[in-house]
Amino acid sequence: MSGASAEGGTPDDGHRSHGIPWRRWSIVLHRDVGYLAVALTIAYAISGIAVNHIADWNPNYRVTKTFTTVEPIAAVAPNDLVPVAMQHLKLTEQPRSSFQPDSNTLQLFYKGTTYHVDLPTGKVMMEATRARPVLYEMNQLHLNHSKRAWTWIADVYALALLLLAITGLFVLKGKNGITQRGGWLTAAGFLPIVYWLVFLR
Repeated sequence: MSGASAEGGTPDDGHRSHGIPWRRWSIVLHRDVGYLAVALTIAYAISGIAVNHIADWNPNYRVTKTFTTVEPIAAVAPNDLVPVAMQHLKLTEQPRSSFQPDSNTLQLFYKGTTYHVDLPTGKVMMEATRARPVLYEMNQLHLNHSKRAWTWIADVYALALLLLAITGLFVLKGKNGITQRGGWLTAAGFLPIVYWLVFLR
């Protein structure tokens, strides 16, 4: 995002062109749009790494499990299972919902916490879910869960990245520019796409 040319001077050192100063505008746009895109690029990059490994961890929530034992719940009418379980667990607030995946298990769902009760033994697993600070918000932005106006903001950001990519090709000239070393590096950047097309698609 430098505003200097490859030779260390200003874009129009030596002589001034009478046409449109494309290289100068490329440098200016690359610099200023780059500054504007820093915050979102950091957020999207961190979130992208986190979400990319969703098979290995939960990028949005930290899940903790604790265990305890209460009095077994047996010979209780189906309609009384939830009240009796709440009494044994010393819970006063009604659960958002409840579910029996099988005849021996009762699940009570509260905001942020789920109780898994093994009825014959009284063994209880409490599963608490808490949003990961900062990372949760980054993921919401990255995956556009809020929709509405953020869709347009994300579109503008995508266009900004496209502009950065295009203007970046013309910031430098000479041996490090797009016609020499820069061209080879640009071509190398397409190799991951080729690899995906050939081996992973």
